[in-house]
Amino acid sequence: MQTTLQEFGETRSTDAFSLQNGKLLKVRLEEVTIQAKLGSMVAYQGEVSFEHAGSGGISRFVKKAVTGEGTDLMKMSGRGEVFLADTAQDIHLIYLENDQVTVNGPNLLAFDAGIDWDIERLKGGAAGALAGGLFNTTLKGTGWVAILSDGPPVLLDVASAPTFADAQAAITWSSGVQTSIKTDFKAKDLIGRSSGESVQLAFSGQGWVLVQPSEGQVTPMGAQGSGGGGLGGLLKG
Repeated sequence: MQTTLQEFGETRSTDAFSLQNGKLLKVRLEEVTIQAKLGSMVAYQGEVSFEHAGSGGISRFVKKAVTGEGTDLMKMSGRGEVFLADTAQDIHLIYLENDQVTVNGPNLLAFDAGIDWDIERLKGGAAGALAGGLFNTTLKGTGWVAILSDGPPVLLDVASAPTFADAQAAITWSSGVQTSIKTDFKAKDLIGRSSGESVQLAFSGQGWVLVQPSEGQVTPMGAQGSGGGGLGGLLKG
């Protein structure tokens, strides 16, 4: 029997996290525990166990309950290879070395054993109070972080010019970036299509912000399911 399926053969990368393709993440487990978005496993080989990750402590449980931020996580452990995806969204890899990134909760796919996470509120003075506050997930430590984008994103250099983005379109930013909330009611019918039409995130400092060409997919994972590409520098793809 002849076949042309060889082009879809498994990647030979030996990295803990590697892209099988732009929309499929391969994770190699070697007796470590890695956390991933609940329901994102599409296939695995080897002796791998899965369990609900919970909230990771009472403080984070309360933050998730109050803010609605964060994503439901599962723990994967054992020895083997796991393939993760979420509704054929693009997947991008960031390697942290004792560093931190901030991620919009729905855009977080998976992270390495050496990474810890928490939920933080963006402060924006009167504008922030008016907006009701915005919350995002911070990840810090050493290891891989896999994020999702709904389409090919753009990487903006925050230091080069005043930078603003829709709160749902800004999916992740680096540790040297400060954020605040900007409101502009004159622009409410002109900017974006989400519930935050008149609210944008303002970015300053040194670093980058990654912006997807969308305000996110309507259906969250639960009916959940994924996605990549190369961004250079810290971003691998």
